Amino acid sequence: MESKSNLNFSRRNFLKTSVLASGGLLIGFNFLSACKPETVMPVDIENLNFNDFNAFIKISDDGYVTIFSPNPEIGQGVKTAMPMIIAEELDVDWEKVHVVQGALDTKNFKRQIAGGSQSIRFGWDALRQTGATAKQLLVNAAASKWKVNASTCKASKGIITNANGDKIGYGDVVKEAALLDIPEDVKLKEIKDYTIIGQEIVNVDIDKIITGKPLFGLDYKTEGMVYASVLRPPAFGQKLENFDASEAKKIKGVIDVITIGEKVRNYVASGKKSWTFQLAESDKVVVIAENTWAAIKGKKALSATWGSDSKVESTETHDKMLTNILDGKKLNIRREDGNLKNAFAAADKVIERTYHSPFLPHNCMEPMNFYAHVTPEKIHLAGPVQTPEAAAQVVADLLGYELDKISLEMTRMGGGFGRRLYGDFVYEAAEISNAIQKPVKLISTREDDMTTGVYRPSIKYRIKASIKDGKVTGYHLKEAAINGNMYGLIAHFFPAGCIPNYKVETGNYKSNITTGAWRAPYTNFLAFAEQSFFDELASELNVDTIQLRLDLLQNVKGTTDKNIEYSGQRMENTIKLVQEKGNWGKTEAGVYQGFSAYYSHNTHVAEIAEIVLKDGFPVIKKVTVAVDCGVVVNPTGARNQVEGGVLDGIGHAMYADFSFKDGKPDSKNFDTYRLIRMQETPKVDVHFVQNDLSPTGLGEPGLPPAGGAVANAINTALGKRLYRQPFAKELKKSNVLG
Repeated sequence: MESKSNLNFSRRNFLKTSVLASGGLLIGFNFLSACKPETVMPVDIENLNFNDFNAFIKISDDGYVTIFSPNPEIGQGVKTAMPMIIAEELDVDWEKVHVVQGALDTKNFKRQIAGGSQSIRFGWDALRQTGATAKQLLVNAAASKWKVNASTCKASKGIITNANGDKIGYGDVVKEAALLDIPEDVKLKEIKDYTIIGQEIVNVDIDKIITGKPLFGLDYKTEGMVYASVLRPPAFGQKLENFDASEAKKIKGVIDVITIGEKVRNYVASGKKSWTFQLAESDKVVVIAENTWAAIKGKKALSATWGSDSKVESTETHDKMLTNILDGKKLNIRREDGNLKNAFAAADKVIERTYHSPFLPHNCMEPMNFYAHVTPEKIHLAGPVQTPEAAAQVVADLLGYELDKISLEMTRMGGGFGRRLYGDFVYEAAEISNAIQKPVKLISTREDDMTTGVYRPSIKYRIKASIKDGKVTGYHLKEAAINGNMYGLIAHFFPAGCIPNYKVETGNYKSNITTGAWRAPYTNFLAFAEQSFFDELASELNVDTIQLRLDLLQNVKGTTDKNIEYSGQRMENTIKLVQEKGNWGKTEAGVYQGFSAYYSHNTHVAEIAEIVLKDGFPVIKKVTVAVDCGVVVNPTGARNQVEGGVLDGIGHAMYADFSFKDGKPDSKNFDTYRLIRMQETPKVDVHFVQNDLSPTGLGEPGLPPAGGAVANAINTALGKRLYRQPFAKELKKSNVLG
């Protein structure tokens, strides 16, 4: 299934024009927004008399362009890539574009969210139309001024020319353009004519990032702001009984100690609960202080007694419960093709394997934090959140305000990975500010994030396949997970449509441990399980593991099944590219390869991992990646996303482990929670499939195949199949790793 436009586009409803007080052209658009790199401007952009407003393109009399970006920036690069799209069709000089992060604006934008690797995919058509329409208005204004037909005029880098050789800048016709009717039909550029899209463009915020300029939530400050540190129950299933703040109040800089929680309980009782709401109903103790040091020190000085609220749970129990779900018959069917029972009955051989994954924290480098200032008239919020619209709505419901009384500024985020989809830190900040009637910055420590946060759920997969006459004839996937299950589309990913008898079933165990989306939800582990299983099938069939995938993909090409999510042809092209670039089967002696391919977030990815043995231990040296994400808007940003996803996938598959004992997490910081180290990171060589299809996501798709590629390479080297993450722990148990 090829990538298609997801927008039912209406230009007249989509665009509007007005005249700025400064005489500039203002073009607003109602979907995803754009942004543009912060290169050194030839002029002082602050002195160009631009008016302040949200989510609009602005063109000054001087010909400079400002684009407000409404989508949250978490490092995925939308603040660079999206303005490139507008600037391309607008035909402006890249050096004359300035990007500003927009605030939450539900009237002018839809889907102001960072999640699912969807920003560029959903914004592609809208952003191009925005730039092209603005350009056509400017060309029409110039043509009117010259008294010539607009079709005889051309625009490039902010300059309009006509057949007579006359030239005029955008800034010289911006006032006239603002008065014209919006054109119904505008011509979009052909890909061959792109001058910005496809170019290597540096991150818009790079200078501020590397020089420590204020960008992130922790940088946000206002006059009179105080700081808050929250003491939460130390175990899931506990609640606050009482506390003693006498020692905390002795600490210099501590202003007060309060409790919060009533607003949360009332909100839950109201039945309005948002999917972004992940807060325990227990009271929490809050230290209010003049600075972060006093707030954190004050919290450590608190003495609290905790009682039982619900059953405290342990990883050992979870493991048994998930196994019971897989063994049971109370599962939900997500997809079913053919007759699996008959396929297994007629099989020459049946293979069944079970795969295990632990809980995982998100561990964003910037701990959770948020600013709130609640007054009787309005609420001002600011900070790093992936779901600003949902956050504002929950705060409105939590505190009993109308939504239009809430403003929310978005800062750049020091990592998200799905953690900041859940606005618990926003809601706590708002409740605290409401209680003290002061502007407050809620701050969290690493220990707070790791012990009281939202986690990737522990999951088990059981995969069973039948083989008949050298062919895979049946495939049965069962999922048992904590709290939730795979979203509906996943059941229609590969190998759906490739195997005639196919079934996917899911079940879950409800836990009081808060869980949620973690970079590439569910597929971050499912891809390892599935791709390891297919590698084992290939060995059983005595065929090349890549050839097995290619043979299976022939069965889905040309399918009329509209539920199939992936393209057999695009996946084949991606696999063949990585096969070529990764020199599959042609490595020198002592280098062992593993292959994996996976479709997620509308993007096809294939990876080949290479390892060597050092003193008998596997060392990952290189990962070759092929990606089909359609048109690559910004190759620099695209490679960064793929490389980061691969390293994240390898690091967590190899080392990350997290468990609970009586409701308490076993790790609190990086001294006990293992991440991949710099010296352990392999070279990642990224290649993109060249095509003219609409762009798809990149923030997540590079991660899922990484674990499978590494596991399969380890098996090539050591003859050891891995069924549980983290791999290092399993290898140590087998005396493979010291």
